[in-house]
Amino acid sequence: MILEFTKRKNAKGPERANPSDAGLDVFYCPKDPKVSSCSIKPGENMLLSTGLKFGIPHGYMLQVCNRSSMGAKRSLVVGAHIVDSGYDGEIFVDLHNIGSKTQYVERDAKIAQLILVPVVSFRAREVKQEDVLYSDNITISNRGAGSLGSSDRPKKTAHGLHPPGTYNQEDPPKKLDTIKKMISGYTPNGF
Repeated sequence: MILEFTKRKNAKGPERANPSDAGLDVFYCPKDPKVSSCSIKPGENMLLSTGLKFGIPHGYMLQVCNRSSMGAKRSLVVGAHIVDSGYDGEIFVDLHNIGSKTQYVERDAKIAQLILVPVVSFRAREVKQEDVLYSDNITISNRGAGSLGSSDRPKKTAHGLHPPGTYNQEDPPKKLDTIKKMISGYTPNGF
């Protein structure tokens, strides 16, 4: 798919570093040509301009994503993420400094990557019974209202015991025991 874009004078166009990369890199382009860099203090965020505008077709959105090196090495992560179809203004990148040191971003530095994502339109329909959310069996999960790590907790059987293969988190199995269980009864393919 081809996405058309325009750019402000002196702005860098989006680039794909490698042919197989999911996203196109975008660069910091301050409106004032005299500005060569900006600083983001710990705990602060800043909207950085790219000088780019995209024509996003109906049924798609651009997702503004972190560059792994910015997050891992410099503690700069993207805040606002979604650019809707129909928006024809400049793309800004909301960078948050979650680290402990002031970070400086130079003009023309890669600041984020854009990924084109299909959007499934939906309508929300309120159900009258508060406790009956999945009346039409649209999910195969029995997760219920479990949240915030609930799927990491070992499940218990009707007798209160953990099923085979699970363990008490206070007394995890030794690594060698786990490996032995994995390879016991192993038969290579073709035998």
